[in-house]
Amino acid sequence: MTTNASLTARAGGDPLIPMSITALREGYGPAALRADAVAGLTVAIVALPLSMAIAIASGVGPERGLFTAIVGGFLVSLFGGSRFQIGGPAGAFIVLVNACVMQTGVEGLMLATFLSGIMLAVLGLLRLGSTIRFMPYPVTVGFTSGIGVIIFASQVKDMIGLRLDGPEPGPIVPKVEALWAARATLSPAAVGVALATVVLILAIQRFRPRWPSLLLGIALVTAASALLGLPVETIASKFGGLPRLLPAPHLPPLSAEAVSAALPWAASFTLLGAIESLLSAMVADGMSGTLHRSNMELVAQGIANMGAAIFGGFCVTGTIARTATNVRSGGRTPMAGMLHALFVLGFMLIAAPLAGYIPLAALAGLLGIVAWNMIERHEFAALTRVSKGDALVLWVTFLVVVFRDLAEGIVLGFALGGLVFIRRMSEMTGLREGEPAVHDADTQSADLVTYHLHGAVFFGSVARLGTVLDRIAQRPRAVLLDVSEVTFVDSTGARMILQLAQKLSSRGGALVIVGARPAVETALKAQGLTEPALRYAADAGAAGALLAP
Repeated sequence: MTTNASLTARAGGDPLIPMSITALREGYGPAALRADAVAGLTVAIVALPLSMAIAIASGVGPERGLFTAIVGGFLVSLFGGSRFQIGGPAGAFIVLVNACVMQTGVEGLMLATFLSGIMLAVLGLLRLGSTIRFMPYPVTVGFTSGIGVIIFASQVKDMIGLRLDGPEPGPIVPKVEALWAARATLSPAAVGVALATVVLILAIQRFRPRWPSLLLGIALVTAASALLGLPVETIASKFGGLPRLLPAPHLPPLSAEAVSAALPWAASFTLLGAIESLLSAMVADGMSGTLHRSNMELVAQGIANMGAAIFGGFCVTGTIARTATNVRSGGRTPMAGMLHALFVLGFMLIAAPLAGYIPLAALAGLLGIVAWNMIERHEFAALTRVSKGDALVLWVTFLVVVFRDLAEGIVLGFALGGLVFIRRMSEMTGLREGEPAVHDADTQSADLVTYHLHGAVFFGSVARLGTVLDRIAQRPRAVLLDVSEVTFVDSTGARMILQLAQKLSSRGGALVIVGARPAVETALKAQGLTEPALRYAADAGAAGALLAP
């Protein structure tokens, strides 16, 4: 039996109650704690190298990735609306975060993250979480694949050990030009480290899928690199030693000038964070058979981003790969996500000095795998083959994300997706001439015609229907319009029918609507479709009475 809570959640009015509270109310014992601890440890092992790699690729120090995973990850699970969501730094943000750092500096990034947290929390409190789900699938595939391409391009420099004359450009075309110009500085040692990392990770995933492939791959390559004394750049050589404690909390600068500079970035973080986190929660729902609370999830993402910014972290969102790992590892409640954050903190306290030996080429190889997995090749091919409209939305989103801007790609793709939907809906709307619905000697004549209107009569279909209705209005004395198969009428569609009624009336004719549903009739009357321009009939028999002289 479907519960009231589940019905409320499906309707988009899910309660603003953290799933951690719900899990505790259901009863939480030693067995659940053991399962959550194992899952949390497994996810922490995945998150540890990935968080540092994402931070470095984003243009900040690796310690900020750990701060984000610890503080943001804990708060997402504590306040979130999903049982399985794992929060932390995500590869999808690399491009935006890097560009934000280049323009506003690290302090500007912290402020943009804090403001984004406020925006996300407000979206949740206004119960707008369900609206984010309306993102067309081709847009999701296009921007995810585009991000994958950009991330991969951003890792080429460290993968092959290039040394550029100046800062690495952000846009992909200048980036490729700069990398090509520096090709003479290629480092065979860096290439070997990156390739070894990729081969080891993929081999472990293939032959020992239960082993922590990311951590083992990085650890083995780091050990080999240190023992062999390979001339490669490491975390310590570029960033110095990692801290072993969280920094003291502090608010980012809140001057009017700083806020003005950070707001556009905060809006971009909010848009992407809402989409990414709710998509991740939906993936967890599909894997576990549960139902998340989208509005509470957005509130939690907001709290997590504000908390991460206060402790020196950056953008937090739900991470699909780590969330899926949590589900597959047997996590039962949000406690698994909280324990994952505590385990990452423990690793930082104990193993921070060892992390300094990790080669940047190894982390680049790891992110290369992440980027390759983000490029949804099979879905890309399927959407391109199946529908021209979906293919257009997909390719435009992908190309704009890669060559222009992530936010522009999402907005343009969403707009195109809306236009494709409008066109498809208009093609499903039609008008056909039918058999006379009135069998009465007095009314059966060449001046009476019956038409059946079906589908959604709205602004997108008016252009197709208007010309036909204009021709109809020029001929008959009376028109019987059957709208029993009309599912929806908006003001533009109702206005079109009003004009038909007025034209018929001016020629001494009449329009009779048959089979109007209550909502359709209400929409028609709202546009002024009343006597004498329009006469209603519940069925054909009543229509005969109305048309009888």
